Amino acid sequence: MQIIIGLVCLVVGAAIAYAYATSKNNSRVREANMAVEDAKSQADRITSDAKRDAETTKKAAMVEAREQILQLKQHSENEEKKRKGELQQMENRIMQREESLDRRSDSLDRKEHQLSSLQGQIDKRKGEVDELMRQQSAELERIADLSREDAHQELLDRVRSESVREEAQILRESEQRVRAQADKTAREIVSTAIQRCAADQAGEITVTSVHIPSDDLKGRIIGREGRNIRTFEQVSGVSLVIDDTPETVVLSSFDPVRRETARVALENLIADGRIHPARIEEMYKKAETLVGERVREAGEQAAFDAGIHDLHPELVKTLGALRYRTSFGQNVLQHSIQVSELCGIMASELGLDPTPAKRAGLLHDLGKAIDHEIEGPHAVIGADLCRRYGERPEIVHAVEAHHADVEPSTVLDVLVQAADAISAARPGARRESAETYIKRLEKLEEISNAHEGVERTYAMQAGRELHVMVEPEKVSDAEATVLAHDIAKQIEDEMEYPGQVRVVVIRESRAVDIAK
Repeated sequence: MQIIIGLVCLVVGAAIAYAYATSKNNSRVREANMAVEDAKSQADRITSDAKRDAETTKKAAMVEAREQILQLKQHSENEEKKRKGELQQMENRIMQREESLDRRSDSLDRKEHQLSSLQGQIDKRKGEVDELMRQQSAELERIADLSREDAHQELLDRVRSESVREEAQILRESEQRVRAQADKTAREIVSTAIQRCAADQAGEITVTSVHIPSDDLKGRIIGREGRNIRTFEQVSGVSLVIDDTPETVVLSSFDPVRRETARVALENLIADGRIHPARIEEMYKKAETLVGERVREAGEQAAFDAGIHDLHPELVKTLGALRYRTSFGQNVLQHSIQVSELCGIMASELGLDPTPAKRAGLLHDLGKAIDHEIEGPHAVIGADLCRRYGERPEIVHAVEAHHADVEPSTVLDVLVQAADAISAARPGARRESAETYIKRLEKLEEISNAHEGVERTYAMQAGRELHVMVEPEKVSDAEATVLAHDIAKQIEDEMEYPGQVRVVVIRESRAVDIAK
């Protein structure tokens, strides 16, 4: 039994061992199967990822290839446009050259035609000269054959014909002088000229002060130990006055062009900020060139405005310098242009050639541009200047006579005098001192109040109009007219004034009552 039990136990143990081994092998098989499945799934995942990456790479490569294709296409198009532009430019240049050649060809044809025309004129003139020489020869032969009596008679006939022409010319000049001296005609001409030459007037003040941004610049303008201001005054010839006036320095010089040059140079130095002797000289030279150009342009513009195109360049330059010259606050260049226009208008009204009159009017105050350099009246200085640069004698005499430094002898002299007086006497054209102005108004009122029947007087319109109030019971309407004439006559005899004074006598009757 024990052996059987042992065998049974052995068999059972072997069975158990076999079962254990079998179950362990099955477990390993399952694990291997699971590992295989995992490997397969991982392989599938890797394969799908690889496919996706391949697709992505393919798409990116395609996009990049398309971009490169577009860039290459754009580059080729740009190159094509550039080449087309160059070809177009070359075509334009070729066309321009062709046009230039055509123009030159046309110009040569015109010049050839002109030369042919000139040759024809020369041949014609030559024929005329030959004809004149033949006529003169025939005339000489005829004179040689004349007897003494015939020659005497021919001489008398020529003298008679010349005397008739001279007589007609003298009569015409006498008629013109009488016309010019006739009071009524002169008043009409002057009034017409004033009406047609209505120009605004504004009194000008010579600008000699320069504004500076701050008072600190005054020290820099003066410089160390005054070297800057000394250099400025030596270079410009203008006195530089620096005082306690806030943010202002003053330039003082008798020469208006030099003062303007110094002003421009100082303003440029202040704007530049670098103020030292070398810079001062450099800025002054630039300002001198600039002002010289302005002077020349002003002279050319004045001559153009007056319609005069053949003035000597030195006369144009001197005329332009009048831009910076004033006389009693009136700009002399504008005054000269206005006198030129007035002279032309009055000459046209008289039936004369307006061109010489306008020329004389434009040049009449030329001497004022250099009267600080040359001694003598500005009319004489201007006449000498005109004579030096080839102006005609009648123009020179009109310039010299416009202030009666010489006796006026022609209609042109009188026209320039009249136009000069009209321009200077326009209201507001020239300044006068406040004291003189007040005295003139007081004198006007004093003359008016001295007449019997005058109640009160008011000087109005800056002394150009006088309103006289009279007592109606003492002055009748007829007497008011006589009173206005008497006051105007007394003002003409006793006073000197620019322009004219209008006297208005006012006679007014009033009846006053009060309602209670």
